[in-house]
Amino acid sequence: MSYLRKTEYEMIPRESFLVIHNCSGCGGKSRFKNTKKFRVNANGSKLDVWLIYQCEKCRHTLNLAIYERQKASLVPKNEYKGFLSNEEQLAEMYGKNMQLFRKNKAEIDFEALQYRFVKRLDTTEEHDGRPQTVITIHNPYGLKIRPEKQIAEVLGLSRSRMKKQMEQGEIRLEKLSPYLVTACVNDLQE
Repeated sequence: MSYLRKTEYEMIPRESFLVIHNCSGCGGKSRFKNTKKFRVNANGSKLDVWLIYQCEKCRHTLNLAIYERQKASLVPKNEYKGFLSNEEQLAEMYGKNMQLFRKNKAEIDFEALQYRFVKRLDTTEEHDGRPQTVITIHNPYGLKIRPEKQIAEVLGLSRSRMKKQMEQGEIRLEKLSPYLVTACVNDLQE
């Protein structure tokens, strides 16, 4: 009898996504960061809300539309108050919302992205066969990080060591979706 260990992690960005966009002040592509401020414009019963991003070099701004020509009555009151008071947590939440960036056709700088892994589950059970660990990484933000890099970081392995263990069949990797990666690791030593 041996063991089967199941460990689940969640990959979480440490901060809002950075945006790569043409900057009229710099005259070319620049990185824009979340100012954690909103711009709110009301016209009659219609409401526009933008999350304000700012060029890291020259401070020109870029507005990412959250709501456009939305009926004010359809925006939750707590959220509306958060927009008006520039609530930092709300700005961080929208600064990590992939759909907001897709909707605005904003290019995320994945090279500069900082993230962390939070362990959500760790169980061990007996089973027949070789001792194994099954690692599952949930990627709810859909961060574009290679699956083998995710597993290597969780295991604390270099890219070359990860590649070697995959070639030897000690680590079997399966990308189930952009939001889920699983690896089966034989004889994991801690």
